[in-house]
Amino acid sequence: MRKGYLKKLIRYMKKVYDIENALMRLTDTRVNPTYSTASVILPVPFGFLVRIKSFNELKYRLQSGDFQHLVSYRTKLPQIDAIRNTLKKVEIEGIQEINRGIIKTSIKNKVMHQETIDGYTVAALDGTRLFGSQKKSCKHCATQIKRNGKIDYSYNAVFMTLVGQKPRLIIDFEMYQGLVDSSKKEEGELTVAKRLLTRVTKEHKHLLDVVVYDALASNSAWVNHCISCNVIPIVQVKGTHNFAIKKAKVWLNKSEIKEEWQDQKRNRRIVAYEETFCLNGVDKPLRLIKFQQKSAEGKYTQVVVMTTDFKIALQTIYKMIHARWDIENSIFNNLKTYCELEHCYIHDMNAATAIVYLMSIAFNLMQLFMVRRLKQSKFTQKELIRLVDKELSNLRKSSAYWFNTS
Repeated sequence: MRKGYLKKLIRYMKKVYDIENALMRLTDTRVNPTYSTASVILPVPFGFLVRIKSFNELKYRLQSGDFQHLVSYRTKLPQIDAIRNTLKKVEIEGIQEINRGIIKTSIKNKVMHQETIDGYTVAALDGTRLFGSQKKSCKHCATQIKRNGKIDYSYNAVFMTLVGQKPRLIIDFEMYQGLVDSSKKEEGELTVAKRLLTRVTKEHKHLLDVVVYDALASNSAWVNHCISCNVIPIVQVKGTHNFAIKKAKVWLNKSEIKEEWQDQKRNRRIVAYEETFCLNGVDKPLRLIKFQQKSAEGKYTQVVVMTTDFKIALQTIYKMIHARWDIENSIFNNLKTYCELEHCYIHDMNAATAIVYLMSIAFNLMQLFMVRRLKQSKFTQKELIRLVDKELSNLRKSSAYWFNTS
């Protein structure tokens, strides 16, 4: 197997996404700092590239000089305490701009030129828990009382990612604001999701065609917000107290079969039913669809969704609603398993936001590198990371692979 994947990755980061200059533009509010902001931040995304699971691990890797070959002979990398302190004071907008630049460059380079599902660019939204702790807390924390009576504190965030065909990039995320958002999950997550969708559609115009969300968003507030952002909502409908949806589901159960086909991937027989209904507070009619699924063992399940679009084919909507699980299976599972997304690196809102952005940047760059530069490779992402990690400590000192952090 050919080597040199780390060198290829560094060249790709510097040449295509201009990561070196983006890091140099970072600023923070420290007074008379010993190290530049770029010098402090550089080891963190590279640590996430090789899947460190704690800052304690990053500390020992810094001490062993694993990242020293990424900078010139004259540059000294900081210790872990300096990294912790800087992350608390770093300007988030600068780190956010790096991830925003990656997405914009990907669009410019036509990474998503074939869209993600049947000609549509589809994104999924979902909330998750970050940096849990039973000892540390602040005003931004969400609280959860466990069965043993102990209180669990954590930050929460809503993520937006591309789903369907690879690369499945993290477009952006939005942290819960403890003093602004409701303490109730149902209200809080939807509020944060609306704020996130507004920002993404302003920053990346014409990127998204469809946004897929779970049953939490089966209401007029979310549908109207999607319409105002010029994206098509596809929302799963489960148990609901909305009378209009309940009534439409009764008619849906009595309707005739609209279409049926065989899902070869999941080995299921799919029967689709469709009805039109009006939701209170929404000016335009909506489309209610039921997918009845019969497995090879003869077991029946069903998925009900609603959308504002009447042109998307039923089989395409079926693919989209199932692709929503990519955000759980490919994104959250990956970050929680290999980067310890739930681990409390630092209990500080600014630092936590910076860390999640740096984690997202590392994840996106690795996804893009695999899809765009290693198209014919047969090994997995886990194997690639192992090879990159192995090459990191043996990287030859060369200005071609240095990051200028002065």
